[in-house]
Order: sequence, then structure tokens, then C-alpha cells
Amino acid sequence: MLCVPCLVNIRKKPYFRREYGEKKIVVLIAKPGLDGHDRGAKVIARALCDAGMEVIYTGLHRTPEQIVEAAVQNEVDVVGLSILSGAHMTLCPKIMELLKKRGVDVIVIAGGIIPQEDIPELKKLGMAEIFTPGATMESTVKFIREKLNA
Repeated sequence: MLCVPCLVNIRKKPYFRREYGEKKIVVLIAKPGLDGHDRGAKVIARALCDAGMEVIYTGLHRTPEQIVEAAVQNEVDVVGLSILSGAHMTLCPKIMELLKKRGVDVIVIAGGIIPQEDIPELKKLGMAEIFTPGATMESTVKFIREKLNA
């Protein structure tokens, strides 16, 4: 897992933030499951970095367990899931369940190819927002800042 854009080991970042009192919004961008298309995830990661957020990109093919562990280890404020594979109704509930079991209180958002009819069910699980094709980078940044009052 790498921190975007500086490509440093992410395990150093939480210590740096605590030690020097710097508090940025920390976002974990994850690609769960077998989806191999990561251009959108990298574009949103870069947009969030440009907006002053610290972004951790997990890379491709992460399990729900790996995503939750990364969120815990890196003390993130937001978990962003990029899903194009159609497995959102399997992966998102599992990730939400694992976050709840670990007592992790974070904002969870998703983006990608997610049918409108599935969005209400995902929000019932506790997902804060679903960004579908056509959503702007600005709308994502604004949503995160508003949710965190930052």
C-alpha cells in the first residue's frame, strides 16, 4: 500500500501526524474484490490529494479484511471504495460488517458502476454516499469536507 502521491510507506504516516500535530483528512481508497480497473480510483485519489487530503491507495484486489485492517492501522477518517465489478452487494456489506465489529467509526463512500436501485440498500448498511458515473471530483471533495466539518 502506498501513500499518494509521494509513494512512501503508509505505516509512517499516522506517527508523523500525531508527532507534529498536523491533522489532514485521511482517506483510504480501496479496490475490493477482483476488479482490475483502477484508473478511476487513481484519479479520485489524486483529486483528493490536490484538495489537501492525505490519501492512501491500497492497490488492486484487496479483500474486505485487508481494507478494514488498513483503515484501522492508518487511523483514516474516510474509506472510499471503487467498485466496477458488480460485486458491490457482496463486498460492501462485508466491509461494513467488519468495520462495525472492529469498532471503526469512519465515513464510508463508494464510487463506480453501481445501479441506482442498489443505492438505498447500501445506504441502509451505513454507507454515507455512493458516487456514480458523472459525479464530479468537486462533489466528492465537498461531501467529505461537509461530513467531517472540515
